[in-house]
Amino acid sequence: MTDDKDVLRDVWFGRIPTCFTLYQDEITEREAEPYYLLLPRVSYLTLVTDKVKKHFQKVMRQEDISEIWFEYEGTPLKWHYPIGLLFDLLASSSALPWNITVHFKSFPEKDLLHCPSKDVIEAHFMSCVKEADALKHKSQVINEMQKKDHKQLWMGLQNDRFDQFWAINRKLMEYPAEFFFFFLVFSRATLTAYGGSQARGPTGAVAAGLRQSHHGVGSKPRLRPTPQLTVMVPSQIH
Repeated sequence: MTDDKDVLRDVWFGRIPTCFTLYQDEITEREAEPYYLLLPRVSYLTLVTDKVKKHFQKVMRQEDISEIWFEYEGTPLKWHYPIGLLFDLLASSSALPWNITVHFKSFPEKDLLHCPSKDVIEAHFMSCVKEADALKHKSQVINEMQKKDHKQLWMGLQNDRFDQFWAINRKLMEYPAEFFFFFLVFSRATLTAYGGSQARGPTGAVAAGLRQSHHGVGSKPRLRPTPQLTVMVPSQIH
């Protein structure tokens, strides 16, 4: 299953060039320069944007700072959706970098869930894992795992460690030899939020594309290349 591992690794290390810009109505003490970042597709916005938050807070007064949230072309970005899923649903046909607007006030209560800490993200992620395992294995695998296995799975995701994550996640794939348990975990929420047909579109297209690439000539994955930001904005990469 070497080829499968190669595809999984390519998906894991997929990055989206992104430009974060502070909303024009935010009050600042001096001009806020954009912040550029390569976002991992298989993580969450609120998990990987600490540097973005610190960058913009430097030019703001403390009393003007509240909970950070993100928006793309007028649509608040749900932090509990994986970054790659958000991009595919909202911006896959747009030119790169992905332009995201940063807000520190007027939190859209009706559109977004609050995310006060990374513990909330961890709880959400593990809930998704348990639901996916209930559908795939009737919860047999997750119930046999120890607490340290759950923690290693989460820390692998949080710290962007492929081998650490997959050392545990492979157990969740050992029953029926299916390839896409990992994507089931990360795309489950789409069906609820976007409706059956729309959710199946992008998610199904990704899965079908990967299967076609994997079983094509030479079994080489044909994933969309990620442009290098080092050429576009060499002074802004962090």
